[in-house]
Amino acid sequence: MDKTSSAHQASAQERLAAALQRIDDTQGEGARAVLTVYREAAQAAAEASDARARTGTSLGPLDGAIVTVKDLFDVAGEVTRAGSKVIADEGKVAERDAVIVQRLRAAGAVIVGKTNMSEFAFTGVGANPHYGTPGNPADRARVPGGSSSGAGVAVADDMCEIGIGSDTGGSVRIPASLCGVIGFKPSRQRVPTDGAFPLSYSLDSIGPLAKSVAQCAAADAVMAGEAPWILDAAPLAGLRVGIAQGLPLENLDDTVGRRFPEALDRLEKAGVRLTYEKLPMFDDMMALQMRTSILVAEAFSVHHERMGLHAVEVDPVVAARLIKGKEIGAYDYINAVRTRAALIRAMDARLRDLDVLVMPSTATVAPRLDELGEPKSFLQRNAMLLRNTTIGNFFDLTGVSIPLPRDGLLPTGLMLLARNGHDRQLLRIAAAVEKLFV
Repeated sequence: MDKTSSAHQASAQERLAAALQRIDDTQGEGARAVLTVYREAAQAAAEASDARARTGTSLGPLDGAIVTVKDLFDVAGEVTRAGSKVIADEGKVAERDAVIVQRLRAAGAVIVGKTNMSEFAFTGVGANPHYGTPGNPADRARVPGGSSSGAGVAVADDMCEIGIGSDTGGSVRIPASLCGVIGFKPSRQRVPTDGAFPLSYSLDSIGPLAKSVAQCAAADAVMAGEAPWILDAAPLAGLRVGIAQGLPLENLDDTVGRRFPEALDRLEKAGVRLTYEKLPMFDDMMALQMRTSILVAEAFSVHHERMGLHAVEVDPVVAARLIKGKEIGAYDYINAVRTRAALIRAMDARLRDLDVLVMPSTATVAPRLDELGEPKSFLQRNAMLLRNTTIGNFFDLTGVSIPLPRDGLLPTGLMLLARNGHDRQLLRIAAAVEKLFV
């Protein structure tokens, strides 16, 4: 259902009906993946799109596309829950749509629902004890990845064509990797976060998940307020691709450890110039995060009153991570922000001679839900899922996860990272790499 291709395979109303059928399927994950369904509004938007199509007019490549938005985006007249019963009970109603929701509507997108997420967007596993955890499309006994869990499942299970998520430490790219779809994280400043419930003011970014790079590129342009553009795949021959050494390749599980070298071999055969890149900034990043977490400090600033009143009602894993922000002083936070800024500059300079940096999107495939019962086990698996994607957020890069061939194994992704502001070139490269693995 690639709505960005030239010809319509079906009308917007027909594709909406198919998406709703998938959401409503009692044998599927719709009830856990899509928390709010906009039946009447979506039907009206689909009818309007089809009416435009009959007159030969269009609002652009997203006109009639079936889209979901994550539960942390404001929709006028609703409480923005952010996956939390506590926030739902607070009852604060949004006065207007989030900026990205406004832009999607203006581009003719048919917004069919709001998707589930980790509470406060604060884990990479995608579990939610309040609204349920949608099962992974490849194995329902496994997690979907998070925090944009519902988006990953909704796209993979055809409940929508494009799912809009947020990405603070990998929350778009992790579910994309584990669910076998494309996930794109733009340069942080490109897409406005107005009307998106915050996790970290320094790290939050907004990106799409879809089954093709072209769909992600179309959605990204709309949300960034840019004119539509033609996504032409970059030539692979001669591309300078750095294989990140050290941290991103440590402790890969059997599936990722097998699929990643196979992907590199295919890239090399396509003429890509592969180099092995040792990046000491990874060690600097880990050392800083061990001392002070910018994300935790900023998340606690968002939720400190809520945690004082309702901590026992919050997902215990999320609450335990959040409360650590109480001990981070202003001195430590400010020094961490300044140190990170210097590391961002160092990484940007280091990547000037490369077109992209490549690594596995996640070090492991999706863990089983029954492996997460103990907090220690949960946190270990959560850390492994977040480890590689966090690099993109910490160093303020743009990144994309592309699904690798499965051959009967669980989904896993190949992550490409590029310098901040090089989003379109990254998407062009991703479109070429995508073709290698079809």
